Amino acid sequence: MSGFLAGLCVAVLPVLAAGVWLGRRTARGAKSLGGLGTPVEHATFETLHTASLAAPPLRAGLTEETARRSARKLRSLLGTDALCLTDREQVLVWDGDGAHHRDQIMERLGGALETGRGEAFRLTCDILDCSVRWAVVAPFTVDDRVHGALVACAPRESAVLVRAAGEVARWVSVQLELADLDQSRTRLIEAEIKALRAQISPHFIFNSLAVIASFVRTDPEHARELLLEFADFTRYSFRRHGDFTALADELHAIDHYLALVRARFGDRLSVTLQIAPEVLPVALPFLCLQPLVENAVKHGLEGKADKCRIQITAQDAGAEALVVIEDDGAGMDPDLLRRILAREVSPSGGIGLSNVDDRLRQVYGDDYGLVIETAPGAGMKITVRIPKYQPGVHSGGRMTRE
Repeated sequence: MSGFLAGLCVAVLPVLAAGVWLGRRTARGAKSLGGLGTPVEHATFETLHTASLAAPPLRAGLTEETARRSARKLRSLLGTDALCLTDREQVLVWDGDGAHHRDQIMERLGGALETGRGEAFRLTCDILDCSVRWAVVAPFTVDDRVHGALVACAPRESAVLVRAAGEVARWVSVQLELADLDQSRTRLIEAEIKALRAQISPHFIFNSLAVIASFVRTDPEHARELLLEFADFTRYSFRRHGDFTALADELHAIDHYLALVRARFGDRLSVTLQIAPEVLPVALPFLCLQPLVENAVKHGLEGKADKCRIQITAQDAGAEALVVIEDDGAGMDPDLLRRILAREVSPSGGIGLSNVDDRLRQVYGDDYGLVIETAPGAGMKITVRIPKYQPGVHSGGRMTRE
């Protein structure tokens, strides 16, 4: 929580500085404030509200669309006659008067975009009644790299406008940095999904095909059914759309997987499922439960000659769906498990556990990591809590931030 508050302060303080300037400009004309306090305080509240409206588009990065959606709000923060947002190559949007100055401004931006330092300069214009005579350039800088610039245009030179434009540009830079973090987070999750796909054991694929081949002559119909199970399982596991899936689809893939495992191990594997119908539509990260079931099969059958029992339950728990995967297999030393989840040791037997734990925490927060109960010889019980409703999480959707 302390990191969040620190980030919030970094994002808001530059806007407050601009808000004080805006407050001074508007304080003289304010008469009725509806109990919000002094004119400056009222203007500051208005500034924060305007900033909150400008922020969401910028969290998607700096493009023509996001610039268009945020430009008017940013211009109202500064109270200028015109404002434009640029990337390193072109003007993305112009809001206000004097749009004919676009080319002139881009010609003057080279130095600011190279050095990352703001500047102010006079604009030349043959139109007598043009209100745009001065331009203040404030670059957007993220990780010492200039992404573009905010250019505020006014009738005359103003040191206060130079400072205010710089503060607003700093605030925009913070939003762009958060956008980069969101994109990095999305790339990380996509990489982890690829890692999970890579962890689908080649031995499992080989053994599945060998089992199917063994039934081709003795029981062709069963071989055909198993081949369809294998095709459906691999199609789901290697699908290319969406970071999230419905619990029903994930369970369906698990059923295909278990059909192939049962064909190999026969009566040695006993699986019980208890699924509450009301939780089937709940969205969760793609390939989130299947690796846990695969882990239960591996540990349940490992080193045992008798039957392995696996129980999978999915229950309605109010605002959450509660999924429990339990086996009566070899279990694991709790300290070794802790080190696997912390990625301190290679998961020789813990297929995907650390990967799934990390993804759950990234999507839902640290309160939603895996809860695992185990001990040597005592089997393993994995509990997964999934919020029924989470902003940005929906079946078939990509990772987003709202």
